[in-house]
Amino acid sequence: MTILVTGAAGFIGNTLCLALLKLGEHVIGVDSLNDYYDPMIKHARLERLARYERFRFAQVDLADAGALEKAVSPNEVTHIINMAAQAGVRYSLENPSAYMRSNLTGYLNLLEFARSAKNLKHMVYASSSSVYGDRADGPFSENDPVIKPVSLYSATKISGEMISQSYAHLYGIPLTGLRFFTVYGAWGRPDMAYWIFTEKIFKGESIDIYAAGEMSRDFTYIDDIIDVLTRIVDTPPKSKVPHLIYNLGNSKPTPLMDLVHVVEKACGQEAKKNFMEKQMGDVSKTFADISKAKAAFSYDPKTTINQGIPVFVDWYKEFYNI
Repeated sequence: MTILVTGAAGFIGNTLCLALLKLGEHVIGVDSLNDYYDPMIKHARLERLARYERFRFAQVDLADAGALEKAVSPNEVTHIINMAAQAGVRYSLENPSAYMRSNLTGYLNLLEFARSAKNLKHMVYASSSSVYGDRADGPFSENDPVIKPVSLYSATKISGEMISQSYAHLYGIPLTGLRFFTVYGAWGRPDMAYWIFTEKIFKGESIDIYAAGEMSRDFTYIDDIIDVLTRIVDTPPKSKVPHLIYNLGNSKPTPLMDLVHVVEKACGQEAKKNFMEKQMGDVSKTFADISKAKAAFSYDPKTTINQGIPVFVDWYKEFYNI
C-alpha cells in the first residue's frame, strides 16, 4: 500500500503514520503546519518520521485548489487517510472562516483528488463525536440523527459526512468515516483540557473548570485508536453505496472532576481551580456506542484514564525537560 495521510503533523495523523511505517507501509504525509497551536510540536512530531525511507512529507494546504496534485500524483496513492481539519470547538467562535476553509473546502478538494486517483482502494476520514450535539443520554449510536449541532465545528463535521455520502453514491469512492471521542495521549494537542491542566499545574497557575458538575467525556487513549485504524485502512466498505461510519470511543464517560483528580495525581500536586459557567458550543456529555466497530474490526479499547494520563504526563515532563 501507498498511503496518503493528511494532517501528518497532527496528533492522530502523526501517530498513525508512525504505526503504518513500522508495519512496513509506504506513507506520504501532508500538512499545512498552521499556527493554530505551537508549530514546534508539529515539527517535533515530523522528526519522528524522518528516519524512515518509506516516508516523504510535503507542506500542503488542502484548501488551495490544485496544491495537493502538485505535491502528490493521484495515481501513486492506493489509500487515503484524512486527519487534516481545523480542530477545536471554542476556536470556531473566534475564527469561523478557518473551519469553512479547512473542513469544507479542503475536504472537498481532497475528495476531488480521490476521484482522480485511479488506483485508490479506500479513503478513511476523521469525523467527530461533536456531531451528536448536546445530549444528556447515551450511549450515542451511529444510527442516531445528527441534525442539531451546537457549534460551527460540529456543523462542518456533519457536512463532511454528508458530502462523503454523496461522493460514495455518485462516484463509488469507498469511504469510511470515524467519529472520534476525545482522543488523548502522548504527543497530544495543546488545546485539550488534559494538556492545559498539566501545563498550568507545572507552571503554578490556576486551571479553569467549566460546568464542573455537568461535564463528562468519553476519553479514548491514542494507542487504542491507532490499533484499530491500522485494520480499518485496508477494509473498505462492501455496501451498495460504499460509505460507512463508526464511533471510536472508550464507551466509559468520565466526569470532568475525575479527570482533574487523575491529572493532579500524575503531576504530584493539587491544582488551583477557577470554577466557571459552561461555555458556548460545549456539550455536556459524550458517550460512544462502539458495538458497530467492535463487530466489524474487533475494536476493544482497554486503556483507562488512570493508565493513560500518567503516560501523557511522563511524556510531557520529558518533552519539556521538567
